[in-house]
Amino acid sequence: MAESTSAHTAPAHSALATVFQVRENELQVLLWERARDPFQGDWSLPGGSLGVGETLEASILRHLAAKVDVREVAHLEQLGTWSHPSRHPEHWELATAYVGLVPLGIDPRVPADTRWHPVDALPATAFDHGAIVLAGRERLRGKLSYSNVGFALAPKTFTLAELRDIYTAALGYDVSATNLKRVLLRRGAIETTGGRRTHGPAGGRPAEVFRFRTSHLEVTDPFAVLRPPT
Repeated sequence: MAESTSAHTAPAHSALATVFQVRENELQVLLWERARDPFQGDWSLPGGSLGVGETLEASILRHLAAKVDVREVAHLEQLGTWSHPSRHPEHWELATAYVGLVPLGIDPRVPADTRWHPVDALPATAFDHGAIVLAGRERLRGKLSYSNVGFALAPKTFTLAELRDIYTAALGYDVSATNLKRVLLRRGAIETTGGRRTHGPAGGRPAEVFRFRTSHLEVTDPFAVLRPPT
């Protein structure tokens, strides 16, 4: 019996970006609407095929630049590779996904076919991109527990109430501002700026302003797990 020619065909390889931002008090992901088959009209993660002689890192930065200003992505890391032979209906294709984070308050310019979508209310997605989005969210939630990755979701300076809202949106449950302050200060992840500011037109007692100590990823407690309140 003749062997299938596909057995001698190397798979295509694409790079995908799962870009998250807290918008309107929700964790949202950047998706673009497919204009052709397969999955015409469904929503996909930004990305595409590797170019000749291109690394995965160079490829994802190139594809991201076509959808969003890469300079506004505060953190980018590899998430994993999806390799099921039938994940693409037309040919054999592996996909290596990255997680990218955009700080609160930045509104990147995106093309007309690209929009932010709440992770808790994803539209119909192409291929296995919905599963990749959820895997990216789980990676983010884990890193919020044991690292300082919150720097990539927060603005440069913030009050504890503002930071609590960011963590609540990303983690999916209420977070105590007092406990967050205690944990992040004990780990040396945040520091006070010495300033204070009021919230909104109603004024009120000015709140202390903080910032993350560094804008580079650090593991602050490798065994820590943030959990929902009981």
